[in-house]
Amino acid sequence: MGRNQTIGGWGEKLAAAYLIEKGCQLLDCNVRTPYGEIDVIVLNKEILVFVEVKTRTGSNFGYPEGAITPRKRSHLSDAAQFFLQEHPEIQADWRIDVIAIRGKPGGSDPEIIWFENAVN
Repeated sequence: MGRNQTIGGWGEKLAAAYLIEKGCQLLDCNVRTPYGEIDVIVLNKEILVFVEVKTRTGSNFGYPEGAITPRKRSHLSDAAQFFLQEHPEIQADWRIDVIAIRGKPGGSDPEIIWFENAVN
């Protein structure tokens, strides 16, 4: 596993734990679709939330949330809609959020920012 995958996996686990701490119910992680992977899926109150996690260890490449390009937004929306078509039993409102993490595994407290309804 490459360094970026290791950092990304760490960030996704951190994000899932953060969302559970905030009262969300974890439904799934790393869900593969033809449009790309959905990092984390939670239920936040009655809303199904698809979460894109972006992790950066430093500021060389900008803020993590800056990596959500228009193309990435389109892929996230398509992946969410594919998931919903594959799971007709889920009848909930839904949205796409972004969790941005800045920090390093084993480092001091990472910065975690939750952007709700980040992709329309």
